[in-house]
Amino acid sequence: MPNSSSISEFLLLPLGDTRQLQLLHFWLLLGIYLAALLGNGLISTAVACDRRLHTPMYFFLLNLALLDLGCISTTLPKAMANALWDTRAISYAGCAAQFFFFLFFISAEYSLLTVMSYDRYVAICKPLHYGTLMDSRACATMAAAAWGAGLLNSLLHTVITFSLPLCQGNILNQFFCEIPQILKLACSGSYIREVVYLIFIISLVFGCFVFVVVSYVQIFLAVLRMPSEQGRHKAFSTCLPHLAVVSLFVSTAFIAYLKPPSISSPFLDLTVALLYSVVPPALNPLIYSMRSQEVKDAVKKVITKCVSKAVNCLSF
Repeated sequence: MPNSSSISEFLLLPLGDTRQLQLLHFWLLLGIYLAALLGNGLISTAVACDRRLHTPMYFFLLNLALLDLGCISTTLPKAMANALWDTRAISYAGCAAQFFFFLFFISAEYSLLTVMSYDRYVAICKPLHYGTLMDSRACATMAAAAWGAGLLNSLLHTVITFSLPLCQGNILNQFFCEIPQILKLACSGSYIREVVYLIFIISLVFGCFVFVVVSYVQIFLAVLRMPSEQGRHKAFSTCLPHLAVVSLFVSTAFIAYLKPPSISSPFLDLTVALLYSVVPPALNPLIYSMRSQEVKDAVKKVITKCVSKAVNCLSF
C-alpha cells in the first residue's frame, strides 16, 4: 500500500459518471459561485462605502461576507475545473493548501457567527450599554479574535493531519480535501492525535452553539416583552436569519464529522458537504440583505453607481 511519502496527488470525487453530467454540474457550480461572488461582493462594497452602515452589526456582516468569499473560493473553483477538464486529480501540496484555507475560513466564520449573536444580545437585551460594550475597539478586537481563532485551528489541524502516514490509497470520496476523508486514508491507529484534537474542537463548537442558543433565548424573551409590535418585528427580522444560518451550519457540520461510518455513503457525504460549505456562503447575502432595508438601499446605490459608470465609459 502507498504511504504518505509516496503520494504525490489525491483523487477527488468525480461530479458525474458521464461527460454530460459533469458539464451540467460545472455550469450549476459556476452559477452558484458567481451568485456568491456577486452577492458577497455587493454587500462588502455597500457596507464599506455607505456611512449609514458603519455600525457593529454591519461591520460583522462585512467580515462575514469576506469569509464567505474566501470559503467558497477555496473549494468550488477546483471542483469546477475538474468537472470541466474531466479529471479528479489534486496535488498533495494543493490538497494541503485547500485543507488549510477551507478550515481557516470556515472556523473563522463560525467564530464570527458566535460574536454576531453576542452583538444582537447586547443590542436587544442591554441597549443602554450597547455603545460602551460594542464600541469600535471592542468590535475590531472581537473580529480579529474570530480570524485568529480560525487561523490557529486551521494551522494545528493541517500540521497534525498531513503528518499522518497514509496507507489506504489516495482516493477521497469528496469534491474537496475534507478532514474525515483524509482520516480514512490514514494507517490504522496513527490518527489518534487528530481524533482527540477533533473531539476537542467539536466540544468548543458545541459550546459556542450553546452560547448562541442561550443568547437567542434571552433575546426572544426580551423581544416578547416589547410593547411595540414594530419593535418586535424589527428585532425578529434581524435575529431569525442569523439563527437560521447558525443552525444550518452547525447541524450539517456535526453530521459531516460525527456520523457513524455505517451510514456513510458518497451521496450523503456530498450532500452534507454542500450544505455546510457551499450553501451558506451563497445564501448569506440573500438572507441578510432581504431582511435589512438599509442593506438593500445601499446595494441599490452601489449597483446604480456601477451602471452609471459603465454607461459613461461606453459613451466615450
